Amino acid sequence: MNIEKIKNIYKDYKPDLISEFKRFAVTIPLVEIDNEVNIVFEIRADHLPQPREVSLPGGAVEKGEEIYDAALRELNEELGIKKEKVRLISQLDYFTTPFNFVIYPFLIEIKDFDISDIRPNEEVKEYFFVPLKFFLNNEPLKYKVNIKMEPPEDYPYHLIPNGKNYNWRKGYYKTLFYLYENKIIWGLTARIIDDFKNTLKIFSLTF
Repeated sequence: MNIEKIKNIYKDYKPDLISEFKRFAVTIPLVEIDNEVNIVFEIRADHLPQPREVSLPGGAVEKGEEIYDAALRELNEELGIKKEKVRLISQLDYFTTPFNFVIYPFLIEIKDFDISDIRPNEEVKEYFFVPLKFFLNNEPLKYKVNIKMEPPEDYPYHLIPNGKNYNWRKGYYKTLFYLYENKIIWGLTARIIDDFKNTLKIFSLTF
């Protein structure tokens, strides 16, 4: 191995996530109902992990699949929305988590929306709409959950300074809650919506 060989290996290299991170793609579907912008949400079916939680349409990116293609596939599988009905507005800020996955949100419009466009599958217990103005006019409840490093029993403490007394870095995981009528929008879903809402409010001042 020499410098020239290393340079050739990395000549056309495209940086990516470290392999142990898993990708998920979601959409924020915007629809107009009675001339008002709404966001479409789902409630997860009882047989899924995190049952009965509010979520955005989305799921894991499959091997070899483009991230936006995964978002459209999941939207079609879960809500029956055909890609011909979708107009991409923008990719949004993505989220990393302490749980080794990354969420890529896409802001989309469902064109010429009609309620018959939505045909949920067995993963969706229910779907509902929330007016965008609700989020623009309301702040979420905000909490911090501490993240603690807990090495396994066979951890090689003898290889690190101070052994079992090593000063591990501390962190926290921010959780948000939006309470809309009898629905609780929380966790990553709430954080994605909140980031979108905050961006709208910041840039609306310049347009």
